[in-house]
Amino acid sequence: MRRSLIFVFLSLLLPTMALAKETKEIEFKFKNANPVVFSHDFHLSKYNNNCRVCHNAIFNLKQHRRYTMAEMEKTKSCGACHTGIKAFSVSDEKECIHCHKGKPKDVTYKVKGAPDATFSHNVHIAKTGGKCRSCHDGKVITGTGKAVTMAQMEKGRTCGACHNGKSAFTVAGNCDRCHKGLKLRDITFKSKGINDAFFSHAVHTAMFKCPDCHTRVFPYKAGARHSSMTDMEKGKSCGTCHNDKDAFTVVGECDKCHKGFRPGQVTFKTDSGLVNFSHEIHLGMYKCADCHTKVFPFKAGVKKNSMGDMEKGKSCGTCHNGKDAFSVSGDCEKCHKM
Repeated sequence: MRRSLIFVFLSLLLPTMALAKETKEIEFKFKNANPVVFSHDFHLSKYNNNCRVCHNAIFNLKQHRRYTMAEMEKTKSCGACHTGIKAFSVSDEKECIHCHKGKPKDVTYKVKGAPDATFSHNVHIAKTGGKCRSCHDGKVITGTGKAVTMAQMEKGRTCGACHNGKSAFTVAGNCDRCHKGLKLRDITFKSKGINDAFFSHAVHTAMFKCPDCHTRVFPYKAGARHSSMTDMEKGKSCGTCHNDKDAFTVVGECDKCHKGFRPGQVTFKTDSGLVNFSHEIHLGMYKCADCHTKVFPFKAGVKKNSMGDMEKGKSCGTCHNGKDAFSVSGDCEKCHKM
């Protein structure tokens, strides 16, 4: 009889012990905020200890995944019950504090080549009157954690949704408002066959504002977009301003950016031997812009012309026509050393 009572007692106790072991509180941790704590005990008391209300109808124990607030508002995860009917709504920003305890922390964004940008929750919560959904609406802040570029912000993504020059200061060019202590550096552009070109932020920001160039003309990341001198002559890159109206032209003013540049001798290989072109001789009579890039690209060997082409006024024949300079027709030995 005594053994039977002990067996009955253990039989009643074991499910309780198993239940206590399986129903721990669950913490959902966040990088910049206190964790959200889900209480099994509280929810089981609401549903008469019926686990099947949630498992696996809402939460599949075999699939551990995180849901965004936007997904919950579409009745996923906690949003299946927290609709404002059975329980308070996950889409009601007045109810955020029921799950998100404590104060949200500042968020620091690390950016290569610039000081960290720090987002203050306290400042923005004060501005919005405590309305978290001003940002956390599944559109401005999606919860996906994907990085957004400054160019995307200028088109209204993340911070740019409010920082558009209307609701708040624009993200276009107001770099030091978020990147505290930002010091703009000079940029060196390396080009094959010519001296490096130096771009001075100090010189240009004394005359222009950051939004004049970024990101309409240049991405914030150096080297992200490559433009040739021909592109610049068509108004791209530096040629947007360096058009001989707003600033000196990129056409032929090589040494203004490529300091100390002295163009060397160009050698053309032909069937009859080597032909040497002397920049020094020609610069004594002409300017760089007389030939580049109207007649010749800046890169040697890109455009090849036959003697027949030259006799029709192309390449060297543009000037060597018997009027401006000796003709390419017949004066072979002047270029082709025979």
